[in-house]
Parts: sequence; structure tokens; C-alpha cells
Amino acid sequence: MDDLVSRTSILTTGIVVVDLIAAGLPSVAKPGQVIFTPRGIKTRLGGHSANVSIDLAKLGVPGEEILLVGSVGNDLYSNFVKETLKSYGVRVKLEKVEGVETSKNLILVVRGEDRRFHVDVGANLHLDPERVVEVLRCERPKLFYVGATGMLGRFDYELARVLGTAKAVGCTTFIDVIVPYEKTWDYLIPALKYVDIFHCNDAEIKSLSGRRGLEEAVKVLRDEGVKLAIVTIGERGLYALHPKAAIKMPAFNVEVVDPTGAGDAFCAGIMYWLWRRDFPNLERLVEEDLLEMLLFASAVGASAVTTEGTTAGVNISFVRSLLLRQGERVRSRAHVRSKSAC
Repeated sequence: MDDLVSRTSILTTGIVVVDLIAAGLPSVAKPGQVIFTPRGIKTRLGGHSANVSIDLAKLGVPGEEILLVGSVGNDLYSNFVKETLKSYGVRVKLEKVEGVETSKNLILVVRGEDRRFHVDVGANLHLDPERVVEVLRCERPKLFYVGATGMLGRFDYELARVLGTAKAVGCTTFIDVIVPYEKTWDYLIPALKYVDIFHCNDAEIKSLSGRRGLEEAVKVLRDEGVKLAIVTIGERGLYALHPKAAIKMPAFNVEVVDPTGAGDAFCAGIMYWLWRRDFPNLERLVEEDLLEMLLFASAVGASAVTTEGTTAGVNISFVRSLLLRQGERVRSRAHVRSKSAC
């Protein structure tokens, strides 16, 4: 394990997954049928915390300012995880868990359809909350991100304590959730009062809140103490609720090759925007700041879908070009309601 020194701006934790991706498929094979993969089968590093860390490095955050804490199996994939992250300059602290394998995801992408995931949760269930708390206290990062809470075993039940520690050492806290694995959403409620930024998709927020309407569902998060709640809705854009404003923003128009990783890239875009501004107080952001941040993050998310894999498409030059070509159109179609209307 790498020696840690106090240079961390962004600490990420959560799921780490090895993705096996077949994209551009004409269909999913029927029993006994052989389908050839026109784009091959790619092996890529995935999982929310790994994706976000790599995306941040690709956007321009120096790798030495990013630290990932995660769990892997004692298997050949563990070295793949470590070496891939280190190839982007990201610092890593991985615990090898005996008796389980590194998490893997078999991803099938049929042309014109959403991706199909087949997940082995593996070592992610053994992420140690005590280890994460120890690193938080040692490193005192400016931003702490938890990716795919809901699939982290005991860590999920300790989430409130971990986030409370992060707030105590001065972090902006950011969580991204998935539908819980072998538990209910109840684990999450005590942690929400410690959450500055919350991200999920529209299906997840409706499942979590029990509300059918998107805006009403997001207000549940606000009432529990979340400062900035963001729901991404694929090709339909996003909805965000902040103490100053509620914002609906359409999506950028790009050719979708593989939608895997778009949400993680979006989150990295939010973090990068905050990093460039030395992590401002979220509650002091005004409508113009929020629009600029969400527009940039949306462009980063759009870049991720343009090629196979969760991070391969993320490129700061492409993001800037996309903003130049489509940014004004997307921004002009955003709908903003001020605090008094929320």
C-alpha cells in the first residue's frame, strides 16, 4: 500500500468493479445461439469510485490530489484495478479481502437499447468503514465522495457515522446511490443530514422516496437536510434542487455508443467544477453558478457515452468543444425557478 501524505483534495470510496463490456450488439443471444460481438469484448475498470477518480484525472485534477480507498479480492483482477488507477496518477489504498473475488460486471449493450448489467458484488461488500474513517481523519480532504452506497455491506449501515466524520474534518460530502442490495432504503435516512451533494437517477429517487412525481420525490431529500440534490434522467437531462433554485436542464445531443458511466462522469464534472474554484460553500452559490456547474457536468456526462467503457470517452477537449457547439442551446432551454417558487 502506498504511504499517505496530506495532499488529498478529493477522497473517493465505494464500489470498484472490473467491467467486461460487449457493446453494439445486434441482440442478446437466445439459448443455444451464438452472437458475435462487432466491437469485441473490452475489459475496463469500472465502479463509481474508480470511474469518478479516473474521470477527474482525465479532466485535469492532478492524480496526487485524488485518493481512492476500496476493497478488492486477492486475485488477478486486484492488480488490474491498482495498476489501472495508478496509470492515471490516482493514489490508491486497496484492501485485499481473502475468500472473495474482485467485483465484476458483465455489460451487454444492444444497439438502440439501454445497457444490461450482470453484477458480482464481490469484495465491495467488505469495504471497511473504520479504514475509511481513519483515512478521512489522516488526510482531511476538501471533498469526500461515496459511490454506489447501497452495495457496500456493513459500510452502508455506518454511512451516517462516516459522513459525520467527513463533515467534522471539513469536507464537502457527495454521495451517489444505487438501489440497495439485500437491504431497504431505511439505512440511508440517518445519513442524509450529513450530505451536501446527492446524485441518483429518476428510477432511484422514486424508489427511495416512494413518490411518483420527480419534484416531490426530490423534496424528500431536501427535507432530510441534503443541500444540493441532482437527479439525472438520461436523454431527458436533469433536475436539481438547491436552496436558491430548482433547475431543469435538457441533455446534450451526442451519439450514444455505450451509456455506461455517464452518471459517474457527470459527478466527476461537478467535482471538477468545485475543485477549480477551491470548493466554495454550496449554499452560497447563486443561480448563475448552479447553471454553469450543471452545464459543465452535463457535457462531461455526455462525453462518457460516445465510446465503450465508463471512462474512455471523457476528454476535456471534447467537453470544451461540446460546450462551445451546444452549450448556449442547452442553457437557453434550462428552466429555473427561484427559491421563492420552490
